[in-house]
Amino acid sequence: MNFLDVKTDYAFKKVFGSENSKEILISFLNALVYTDKRNKIKDLVIVDPYNIPMIKGVKDTFVDVKAVLDDDTKVIIEMQVLNHKGFEKRVLFNAAKNYSVQLNKSQEYHLLNPVIALSIVDFVMFEESQNVINHFKLIEKEQFINYGDDIELIFVELPKFTKTLENLQDIKEQWIYFLQNAGTLEYIPNNLDENIQNALQSANEANLNKDELEAQNKRKEFISVQKLAILKADEDGFEKGMEKGIKKGMEQGMEQEKINIAKNLLDILDDATIALKTGLSEETIASLRR
Repeated sequence: MNFLDVKTDYAFKKVFGSENSKEILISFLNALVYTDKRNKIKDLVIVDPYNIPMIKGVKDTFVDVKAVLDDDTKVIIEMQVLNHKGFEKRVLFNAAKNYSVQLNKSQEYHLLNPVIALSIVDFVMFEESQNVINHFKLIEKEQFINYGDDIELIFVELPKFTKTLENLQDIKEQWIYFLQNAGTLEYIPNNLDENIQNALQSANEANLNKDELEAQNKRKEFISVQKLAILKADEDGFEKGMEKGIKKGMEQGMEQEKINIAKNLLDILDDATIALKTGLSEETIASLRR
């Protein structure tokens, strides 16, 4: 068997945002978002279900699935494969925008419903944290008083997850494993939750037609090209930085050598003669003499 890599927008939306994805998405959100909450999600509505095919171009490198939960909480789920400047601000902007557009001018603020932005990223965002999942919300910065749960940001950093299939302990780890490894699996493991097995069935390439497979392959190719472009830019920047550093180091070394020579001549020659012989300014020689 071959499965779609769900780190691409096409596959991610097909698995989590299609008309038949309801039970899969409920299981996914209960595992990653509502893990420690007593009341689990019992129902939801997928906003703007993903109808195949929907990819019209390859301009963007992110995708989101939107859902409204049974308690009217709005959830934005995003898969981001490429890091870019301002990404963390865009996540906050999208959450705030979805929070603010709920009301008409005549409606009261108490009618606002919470918004949760769940971002699954294929890169490390928070190097200071070893957690695979990090939660953010508004709190008082000294006493950690909770301002409210109306806007919550949750980040899942896939590179930090290193568990193998045999070591998965709960459904949360199973879902993270699925996100990270679906594209490399060759069969559907029996030890995975039923909803995750269904998700793999949705991602099974055998169930796709020619146009769907072509759309997925184009998406993977585009992302691969973008990653290579970023890698090349980093390498070019590193090489230029090395050249600049070596040049600066050589210049600093030569300058220090001139200073050492000048120090040895202080008891022999006057400032003007030392400056002439070393190339240093008379002000520099005077400072050395002082």
